[in-house]
Amino acid sequence: MSGRHVAVLMGGFSSERPVSLSSGAACADALEAEGYRVTRVDVGRDVAAVLADLRPDVAFNALHGPFGEDGTIQGILEYLEIPYTHSGVLASALAMDKAQAKHVAKASGIPVAEALIMDRRTFGNEHPMKPPYVVKPVREGSSFGVVIVKEDQSHPPQVITSSEWRYGDRVMVERYIAGRELTCGVMGDVALGVTEIIPQGHAFYDYDSKYVKGGSSHVIPARISPNIYQKIQTLALKAHQAIGCRGVSRSDFRFDDRGPGEGELIWLEINTQPGMTPTSLVPEMAQHAGLQFGEFLRWMVEDASCLR
Repeated sequence: MSGRHVAVLMGGFSSERPVSLSSGAACADALEAEGYRVTRVDVGRDVAAVLADLRPDVAFNALHGPFGEDGTIQGILEYLEIPYTHSGVLASALAMDKAQAKHVAKASGIPVAEALIMDRRTFGNEHPMKPPYVVKPVREGSSFGVVIVKEDQSHPPQVITSSEWRYGDRVMVERYIAGRELTCGVMGDVALGVTEIIPQGHAFYDYDSKYVKGGSSHVIPARISPNIYQKIQTLALKAHQAIGCRGVSRSDFRFDDRGPGEGELIWLEINTQPGMTPTSLVPEMAQHAGLQFGEFLRWMVEDASCLR
């Protein structure tokens, strides 16, 4: 419904502030083109007072990282009774905690990699798991703090215990899954297309390959067997529903097709606030399904609610 007042929440104070500013600007421009009255809100600690004064019809949440997608801003919006996009308090908090999300996914029959949850300060000179493995912060996004430990590495990575580490003390040590990087978005109760991500000049899909132009190429539909393609769509929707997501989410997978049979397919994590930048995956998936960017955002705004 055009003419409604939409506050686009962007920026914030997590490590992902630059990505959020880019997402927010793209969304604000597109929503204005769709006929909405848009206020751009660079989120600070006074966001509750700012929103209470603005009283928008809908808050479009374009925040990323802690505070923006961990249930905190969602709780503020619930308190203010402002309908908002994406997932609610519980699903946001659950998905942001990689360890808890993995427990829920595994209990729902979704294949996950073996993992340990550790305090980074307890890393010694011995590997906590046979290499290769991946160390990732439990509560970060955009691949911040992700370290891949290769088979020939003689000791754990020293950066994990260094004073320069700023991604929290709880880390997940997860078996490294070789193979292809695949991802699938969900919109409401429908799985979108499956995209293969091919990093260009990067060892894995890190921050630069996600957000720097030319950092990765996206192949949609992914060139995989119809059976695996459909399986990924089924698992993405299953994860979305098991964790209690609303609106739009995106699940990431690794697929090792080098061995016998169909290969090993592993669910890695779910993102309740997928990027909305020009290089982002979910807008491409929506376009593949026939929805232009503005139409896609319109659906999200009209889907917004409280008690999500």
